[in-house]
Parts: sequence; structure tokens; C-alpha cells
Amino acid sequence: MTLAFSAPVTTSYSDTPLSLQADQYRAATAAGAVAVDLRDAHSRAAGGALIGAVALDIQTALELLDPDSHARLRGATSDARWVLISDDGYDAEMLAWHLQARGVRGARFVVGGHAALRAARVNGSVGDDALGLFDTH
Repeated sequence: MTLAFSAPVTTSYSDTPLSLQADQYRAATAAGAVAVDLRDAHSRAAGGALIGAVALDIQTALELLDPDSHARLRGATSDARWVLISDDGYDAEMLAWHLQARGVRGARFVVGGHAALRAARVNGSVGDDALGLFDTH
């Protein structure tokens, strides 16, 4: 899959990391970053869902996560922390770069993508706050 962006993006140098390794994923999400699964439905079905991640179509993810977009998600702010995951990490890397260039310094991607998470036996997590959504009492 190839991403295409209609508007050029420029940014100055930032010392904010763009990536994180698969073994850093749990710590990042435990610290409040939101996992964003960019794989398509077929890939999620074949490779397994990433528990606790927001699933977004890669073609609309930039528009949804960009705080200046008219179609942004409610949580899409300049201080949002996103952990982006694609099949192999490449599409997520491109999206993280574009988001950081637009001022979202907390956008990072997992090196190696979902394949690296699977190899590290990481399948996401659901925080206590989300578990309360399923409480029947």
C-alpha cells in the first residue's frame, strides 16, 4: 500500500523520537499513548486484532489524526500521543513523520510494525478504564 498526501509538509528539526521498538510498546501505551492499528480488516483478521488499539483505515488516518483537519477525531490534538502500527511498519513510519511535521510531536511508529509485535509476543492491552466499559454491574 502506498500513501499519497495532497499538501506538502515542512518542518524544522525535532529531537522527538519518531519510532519505538516492539518491546517499548506496552510501556508507551501504559503511559497514556493510544495505539492506532492501520492494518486493513483482512490483515487484522489474518494476523489477529491488536487488543486496545483504535483501528483506522490508512487512507483516512492522517485526516482523522491531524489536529488541524476538519474531520479530526476528538482526541486528535497537538499534544496527542499516538503509537502507529502497520503490517511491517513502513506506512506507520510515513504517517508518524507527517503527523510530527504537522505539530503532533507524540506521533510514533513501531519499528517492524505488527510483525515485530507478534514476534515479541505483544498483543496489546486494555487498561482498567476500558475494562469498566464491559462491567455488567
